[in-house]
Amino acid sequence: MFTGIIEEVGYVARVRTVGQTQVLVIGCHKVLEGTKLGDSIAVNGVCLTVTKMDHGFFYADVMPETYQRTCLQFLRSDDPVHLERAVALGDRMGGHFVQGHVDGIAKLIKKQPAENAVLFQFEIEPSWTKFMIPKGSIAINGTSLTLVEVTDTTFSVSLIPHTMRETQFGSLVTGDRVNIECDMMAKYIAKWTGVYSEPTITSDGVQLTTLQRTGFL
Repeated sequence: MFTGIIEEVGYVARVRTVGQTQVLVIGCHKVLEGTKLGDSIAVNGVCLTVTKMDHGFFYADVMPETYQRTCLQFLRSDDPVHLERAVALGDRMGGHFVQGHVDGIAKLIKKQPAENAVLFQFEIEPSWTKFMIPKGSIAINGTSLTLVEVTDTTFSVSLIPHTMRETQFGSLVTGDRVNIECDMMAKYIAKWTGVYSEPTITSDGVQLTTLQRTGFL
């Protein structure tokens, strides 16, 4: 489990791809503190297991399911990556509950300044926007962010200067792809209420009548 608060921006030291599998070698410093073999580190929001450690590097394997579903397949040497160690018992929950299980890939379609913030709008498959509501949470490349607007096929977030400084969002350009993980609680509620299996749902999220019918309200 993770919080969506990026601890460090590392870089891809080396990537070896065989078919739809990868071995990633990630250069970093802070996230190696206290890390042991077998520990989990989120790389751009993807939970990976540390298989080997060297001075200033860790190794991680990427299996076909992860390769197909995430943007890790596009990584090249020297690319920057967001890093976060798994949360420890007693740590503060600064963001929201992030599993490191990416749902899909979104594409940046708009980026514009908005006074002291920067607004990002992404396009994604409509099957995922049913788990999003304005003011709800979403993880983008492992970063916990608050949703501003949601439509059937798009969503937007607004980043404050601190987040822009501590992450790699500033380097994103139109057309870039990012990893998306919808809020875990939204997916559980949708499953319990039967919404998960429905083909469509309004952009308002889970319907009030459904929650009332199933005893949640």
